[in-house]
Amino acid sequence: MKISSWSAGLLAGALALAVFGQGARDQLAAANAALQAGEADKALALLQSARVAGASPAEADNLECRVHYMLEQWDAAVHNCEQAVSLDSQNSNYHMWLGRSLGEKADRASFLSEYSLAKRVRTDFEEAVRLNPRNAEALANLGEFYREAPGVIGGGTAKAEGVAARLDKLEPARAHELRGRMAEERKDYDSAEKEYKQALASSAHPAIQWVTLANFYRQRGRLTEMESDLHSCVTAADRDKHAGVALFDGASVLTRANRDPALAAKMLENYLAGSSKTEDAPAFVAHLRLARLDDELGNGAAAQRERAEALALAHDFKPAQGSRH
Repeated sequence: MKISSWSAGLLAGALALAVFGQGARDQLAAANAALQAGEADKALALLQSARVAGASPAEADNLECRVHYMLEQWDAAVHNCEQAVSLDSQNSNYHMWLGRSLGEKADRASFLSEYSLAKRVRTDFEEAVRLNPRNAEALANLGEFYREAPGVIGGGTAKAEGVAARLDKLEPARAHELRGRMAEERKDYDSAEKEYKQALASSAHPAIQWVTLANFYRQRGRLTEMESDLHSCVTAADRDKHAGVALFDGASVLTRANRDPALAAKMLENYLAGSSKTEDAPAFVAHLRLARLDDELGNGAAAQRERAEALALAHDFKPAQGSRH
Protein backbone atom coordinates (compact mmCIF):
# COMPACT_ATOMS: atom_id res chain seq x y z
CA MET A 1 0.00 0.00 0.00
CA LYS A 2 1.49 3.32 -1.09
CA ILE A 3 1.54 6.27 1.25
CA SER A 4 0.79 9.58 -0.42
CA SER A 5 3.45 12.30 -0.20
CA TRP A 6 1.07 14.27 2.04
CA SER A 7 0.69 11.33 4.46
CA ALA A 8 4.41 10.62 4.33
CA GLY A 9 5.11 14.22 5.24
CA LEU A 10 2.78 14.01 8.20
CA LEU A 11 4.43 10.77 9.32
CA ALA A 12 7.90 12.26 9.04
CA GLY A 13 6.81 15.31 11.01
CA ALA A 14 5.28 13.16 13.74
CA LEU A 15 8.43 11.07 13.98
CA ALA A 16 10.57 14.21 14.18
CA LEU A 17 8.38 15.58 16.99
CA ALA A 18 8.62 12.26 18.82
CA VAL A 19 12.41 12.26 18.59
CA PHE A 20 12.48 15.95 19.58
CA GLY A 21 10.24 15.25 22.56
CA GLN A 22 12.27 12.23 23.64
CA GLY A 23 15.40 14.36 23.53
CA ALA A 24 13.75 16.92 25.82
CA ARG A 25 12.66 14.20 28.25
CA ASP A 26 16.18 12.78 28.28
CA GLN A 27 17.56 16.24 29.04
CA LEU A 28 15.14 16.64 31.97
CA ALA A 29 16.09 13.21 33.30
CA ALA A 30 19.76 14.14 33.05
CA ALA A 31 19.10 17.46 34.79
CA ASN A 32 17.35 15.66 37.64
CA ALA A 33 20.24 13.22 37.93
CA ALA A 34 22.66 16.15 38.14
CA LEU A 35 20.44 17.78 40.77
CA GLN A 36 20.51 14.65 42.92
CA ALA A 37 24.29 14.41 42.49
CA GLY A 38 24.71 17.99 43.71
CA GLU A 39 26.02 19.16 40.33
CA ALA A 40 24.24 22.51 40.33
CA ASP A 41 26.05 24.08 37.37
CA LYS A 42 25.53 21.00 35.22
CA ALA A 43 21.85 20.79 36.17
CA LEU A 44 21.21 24.42 35.17
CA ALA A 45 22.99 23.93 31.84
CA LEU A 46 20.97 20.79 31.10
CA LEU A 47 17.73 22.58 31.97
CA GLN A 48 18.57 25.33 29.52
CA SER A 49 19.14 22.70 26.81
CA ALA A 50 15.92 20.92 27.78
CA ARG A 51 13.91 24.11 27.36
CA VAL A 52 15.40 24.63 23.89
CA ALA A 53 14.49 21.04 23.04
CA GLY A 54 10.86 21.67 24.02
CA ALA A 55 10.73 20.14 27.49
CA SER A 56 7.67 20.51 29.69
CA PRO A 57 8.07 24.08 30.98
CA ALA A 58 6.38 23.23 34.29
CA GLU A 59 8.71 20.33 34.98
CA ALA A 60 11.73 22.39 33.93
CA ASP A 61 10.65 25.23 36.24
CA ASN A 62 10.19 22.85 39.17
CA LEU A 63 13.64 21.36 38.66
CA GLU A 64 15.21 24.81 38.31
CA CYS A 65 13.43 25.89 41.51
CA ARG A 66 15.02 22.97 43.31
CA VAL A 67 18.49 23.80 41.98
CA HIS A 68 18.14 27.37 43.28
CA TYR A 69 16.78 25.98 46.56
CA MET A 70 19.87 23.81 46.86
CA LEU A 71 22.02 26.89 46.19
CA GLU A 72 20.13 28.83 48.89
CA GLN A 73 18.92 31.36 46.30
CA TRP A 74 15.48 31.74 47.78
CA ASP A 75 14.05 34.49 45.55
CA ALA A 76 14.99 32.60 42.40
CA ALA A 77 13.63 29.36 43.85
CA VAL A 78 10.29 31.00 44.66
CA HIS A 79 10.09 32.53 41.18
CA ASN A 80 10.63 29.20 39.38
CA CYS A 81 8.32 27.28 41.69
CA GLU A 82 5.60 29.89 41.18
CA GLN A 83 6.04 29.44 37.44
CA ALA A 84 5.72 25.65 37.76
CA VAL A 85 2.52 25.95 39.82
CA SER A 86 1.02 28.51 37.43
CA LEU A 87 1.62 26.09 34.52
CA ASP A 88 0.40 22.98 36.34
CA SER A 89 -1.65 23.83 39.40
CA GLN A 90 -2.75 20.21 39.91
CA ASN A 91 0.72 18.86 40.70
CA SER A 92 1.12 18.07 44.42
CA ASN A 93 4.92 18.15 44.37
CA TYR A 94 5.03 21.54 42.66
CA HIS A 95 2.96 23.05 45.48
CA MET A 96 5.13 21.30 48.06
CA TRP A 97 8.34 22.78 46.63
CA LEU A 98 6.76 26.22 46.39
CA GLY A 99 5.77 25.95 50.05
CA ARG A 100 9.31 24.96 51.00
CA SER A 101 10.86 27.82 49.04
CA LEU A 102 8.43 30.34 50.50
CA GLY A 103 9.24 29.00 53.96
CA GLU A 104 12.95 29.57 53.52
CA LYS A 105 12.30 33.06 52.21
CA ALA A 106 9.98 33.77 55.14
CA ASP A 107 12.67 32.75 57.63
CA ARG A 108 14.84 35.60 56.33
CA ALA A 109 12.14 38.23 55.80
CA SER A 110 11.03 41.20 57.87
CA PHE A 111 8.26 40.63 60.40
CA LEU A 112 5.46 41.90 58.15
CA SER A 113 6.74 40.03 55.09
CA GLU A 114 7.24 36.88 57.15
CA TYR A 115 3.59 36.91 58.23
CA SER A 116 2.36 37.20 54.64
CA LEU A 117 4.77 34.58 53.32
CA ALA A 118 3.95 32.14 56.11
CA LYS A 119 0.28 32.17 55.17
CA ARG A 120 1.28 31.30 51.61
CA VAL A 121 3.46 28.46 52.89
CA ARG A 122 0.45 26.98 54.68
CA THR A 123 -1.74 27.38 51.60
CA ASP A 124 0.70 25.55 49.32
CA PHE A 125 1.41 22.73 51.76
CA GLU A 126 -2.31 22.24 52.31
CA GLU A 127 -2.91 22.25 48.56
CA ALA A 128 -0.13 19.71 48.02
CA VAL A 129 -1.83 17.39 50.50
CA ARG A 130 -5.30 18.02 49.07
CA LEU A 131 -4.10 17.13 45.58
CA ASN A 132 -2.37 13.96 46.76
CA PRO A 133 -3.44 12.79 50.23
CA ARG A 134 -0.82 10.01 50.03
CA ASN A 135 2.10 12.38 49.52
CA ALA A 136 3.82 11.57 52.81
CA GLU A 137 6.59 14.09 52.24
CA ALA A 138 4.09 16.90 51.75
CA LEU A 139 2.13 15.73 54.79
CA ALA A 140 5.31 15.79 56.89
CA ASN A 141 6.04 19.33 55.70
CA LEU A 142 2.50 20.40 56.59
CA GLY A 143 2.79 18.78 60.00
CA GLU A 144 6.02 20.65 60.71
CA PHE A 145 4.36 23.90 59.64
CA TYR A 146 1.42 23.32 61.98
CA ARG A 147 3.81 22.40 64.80
CA GLU A 148 5.94 25.52 64.44
CA ALA A 149 3.41 28.17 63.36
CA PRO A 150 1.20 30.15 65.75
CA GLY A 151 -2.56 29.84 65.50
CA VAL A 152 -2.90 33.32 63.98
CA ILE A 153 -1.42 32.00 60.71
CA GLY A 154 -3.11 28.63 60.86
CA GLY A 155 -0.75 26.55 62.96
CA GLY A 156 -1.46 24.61 66.11
CA THR A 157 -0.77 21.41 68.03
CA ALA A 158 -4.16 19.87 67.30
CA LYS A 159 -3.62 20.29 63.56
CA ALA A 160 -0.13 18.79 63.81
CA GLU A 161 -1.51 15.79 65.68
CA GLY A 162 -4.11 15.39 62.95
CA VAL A 163 -1.33 15.17 60.37
CA ALA A 164 0.54 12.65 62.53
CA ALA A 165 -2.58 10.47 62.59
CA ARG A 166 -2.68 10.52 58.80
CA LEU A 167 1.03 9.71 58.59
CA ASP A 168 0.45 6.68 60.84
CA LYS A 169 -1.22 5.03 57.85
CA LEU A 170 1.40 6.04 55.29
CA GLU A 171 4.82 6.30 56.93
CA PRO A 172 4.71 5.60 60.66
CA ALA A 173 8.33 6.69 61.16
CA ARG A 174 7.44 10.22 60.03
CA ALA A 175 4.44 10.23 62.37
CA HIS A 176 6.59 9.25 65.36
CA GLU A 177 9.21 11.82 64.45
CA LEU A 178 6.59 14.58 64.29
CA ARG A 179 5.17 13.54 67.66
CA GLY A 180 8.68 13.45 69.08
CA ARG A 181 9.26 17.07 68.11
CA MET A 182 5.89 18.05 69.56
CA ALA A 183 6.84 16.33 72.83
CA GLU A 184 10.15 18.19 72.89
CA GLU A 185 8.29 21.48 72.59
CA ARG A 186 6.27 20.49 75.66
CA LYS A 187 9.57 19.65 77.38
CA ASP A 188 8.30 16.09 77.74
CA TYR A 189 11.66 14.58 76.92
CA ASP A 190 10.81 11.03 78.01
CA SER A 191 7.91 10.92 75.55
CA ALA A 192 10.07 12.47 72.83
CA GLU A 193 12.74 9.81 73.28
CA LYS A 194 10.11 7.05 73.12
CA GLU A 195 8.69 8.52 69.89
CA TYR A 196 12.14 8.73 68.27
CA LYS A 197 12.86 5.12 69.25
CA GLN A 198 9.51 4.06 67.78
CA ALA A 199 10.42 5.95 64.61
CA LEU A 200 13.64 3.96 64.48
CA ALA A 201 11.83 0.65 65.00
CA SER A 202 9.27 1.36 62.26
CA SER A 203 11.55 2.94 59.66
CA ALA A 204 12.43 1.37 56.34
CA HIS A 205 15.69 3.35 56.49
CA PRO A 206 16.92 3.10 60.09
CA ALA A 207 20.18 4.94 59.40
CA ILE A 208 18.16 8.15 59.04
CA GLN A 209 16.33 7.61 62.32
CA TRP A 210 19.58 6.83 64.16
CA VAL A 211 20.59 10.40 63.28
CA THR A 212 17.30 11.82 64.57
CA LEU A 213 17.78 10.03 67.88
CA ALA A 214 21.45 11.05 68.03
CA ASN A 215 20.53 14.69 67.51
CA PHE A 216 18.00 14.46 70.33
CA TYR A 217 20.77 13.15 72.62
CA ARG A 218 23.07 15.95 71.47
CA GLN A 219 20.50 18.54 72.48
CA ARG A 220 20.04 16.85 75.86
CA GLY A 221 23.81 16.71 76.47
CA ARG A 222 23.88 12.90 76.36
CA LEU A 223 26.94 12.79 74.14
CA THR A 224 28.03 9.21 74.78
CA GLU A 225 24.64 7.96 73.58
CA MET A 226 24.83 10.36 70.66
CA GLU A 227 28.14 8.95 69.52
CA SER A 228 26.93 5.36 69.94
CA ASP A 229 23.88 6.08 67.77
CA LEU A 230 26.02 7.66 65.07
CA HIS A 231 28.21 4.57 64.92
CA SER A 232 24.98 2.58 64.50
CA CYS A 233 24.02 5.00 61.72
CA VAL A 234 27.26 4.26 59.85
CA THR A 235 26.66 0.52 60.16
CA ALA A 236 23.06 0.83 58.95
CA ALA A 237 24.05 3.09 56.05
CA ASP A 238 26.55 0.46 54.88
CA ARG A 239 23.59 -1.88 54.34
CA ASP A 240 21.14 0.66 52.86
CA LYS A 241 22.04 2.27 49.55
CA HIS A 242 19.18 4.77 49.99
CA ALA A 243 20.42 6.12 53.32
CA GLY A 244 23.38 8.22 52.21
CA VAL A 245 21.73 11.38 53.51
CA ALA A 246 22.05 9.94 57.02
CA LEU A 247 25.84 10.10 56.73
CA PHE A 248 25.64 13.75 55.69
CA ASP A 249 23.28 14.64 58.55
CA GLY A 250 25.16 12.52 61.06
CA ALA A 251 28.38 14.35 60.31
CA SER A 252 26.54 17.61 61.00
CA VAL A 253 25.40 16.33 64.41
CA LEU A 254 29.00 15.51 65.37
CA THR A 255 30.23 18.88 64.17
CA ARG A 256 27.59 20.75 66.20
CA ALA A 257 28.60 18.77 69.26
CA ASN A 258 32.32 19.40 68.65
CA ARG A 259 32.97 15.67 68.85
CA ASP A 260 35.05 13.23 66.80
CA PRO A 261 35.92 15.26 63.68
CA ALA A 262 37.66 12.21 62.22
CA LEU A 263 34.42 10.23 62.26
CA ALA A 264 32.50 13.20 60.84
CA ALA A 265 35.03 13.48 58.00
CA LYS A 266 34.78 9.75 57.33
CA MET A 267 30.98 9.95 57.15
CA LEU A 268 31.18 12.76 54.59
CA GLU A 269 33.81 10.91 52.58
CA ASN A 270 31.59 7.82 52.51
CA TYR A 271 28.62 9.93 51.46
CA LEU A 272 30.53 11.54 48.59
CA ALA A 273 31.97 8.20 47.45
CA GLY A 274 28.59 6.47 47.52
CA SER A 275 25.83 6.20 44.94
CA SER A 276 22.97 7.63 46.99
CA LYS A 277 23.70 11.34 46.89
CA THR A 278 20.59 13.53 46.99
CA GLU A 279 19.53 17.13 46.64
CA ASP A 280 18.61 17.02 50.33
CA ALA A 281 22.33 16.76 51.09
CA PRO A 282 24.06 18.70 48.29
CA ALA A 283 27.46 17.30 47.36
CA PHE A 284 29.03 20.75 47.15
CA VAL A 285 27.94 21.44 50.73
CA ALA A 286 29.42 18.09 51.78
CA HIS A 287 32.73 19.07 50.15
CA LEU A 288 32.78 22.39 52.01
CA ARG A 289 32.00 20.73 55.35
CA LEU A 290 34.68 18.17 54.70
CA ALA A 291 37.14 20.97 53.92
CA ARG A 292 36.48 22.54 57.33
CA LEU A 293 37.00 19.20 59.03
CA ASP A 294 40.23 18.63 57.09
CA ASP A 295 41.45 22.02 58.29
CA GLU A 296 40.58 21.04 61.86
CA LEU A 297 42.45 17.76 61.45
CA GLY A 298 45.50 19.53 60.00
CA ASN A 299 45.00 18.34 56.41
CA GLY A 300 45.36 21.69 54.66
CA ALA A 301 46.05 20.31 51.18
CA ALA A 302 43.00 18.03 51.38
CA ALA A 303 40.90 20.98 52.53
CA GLN A 304 41.91 23.00 49.48
CA ARG A 305 40.98 20.12 47.19
CA GLU A 306 37.55 19.83 48.79
CA ARG A 307 36.93 23.57 48.38
CA ALA A 308 37.91 23.35 44.72
CA GLU A 309 35.50 20.43 44.25
CA ALA A 310 32.67 22.43 45.80
CA LEU A 311 33.34 25.40 43.54
CA ALA A 312 33.49 23.18 40.46
CA LEU A 313 30.03 21.81 41.22
CA ALA A 314 28.37 25.11 42.16
CA HIS A 315 30.29 28.24 41.26
CA ASP A 316 27.34 30.46 42.34
CA PHE A 317 27.12 29.01 45.85
CA LYS A 318 28.22 31.91 48.05
CA PRO A 319 29.97 29.87 50.76
CA ALA A 320 32.01 28.16 48.02
CA GLN A 321 32.91 31.53 46.51
CA GLY A 322 34.13 32.67 49.90
CA SER A 323 36.52 29.72 50.08
CA ARG A 324 38.48 30.43 46.93
CA HIS A 325 41.62 31.39 48.82
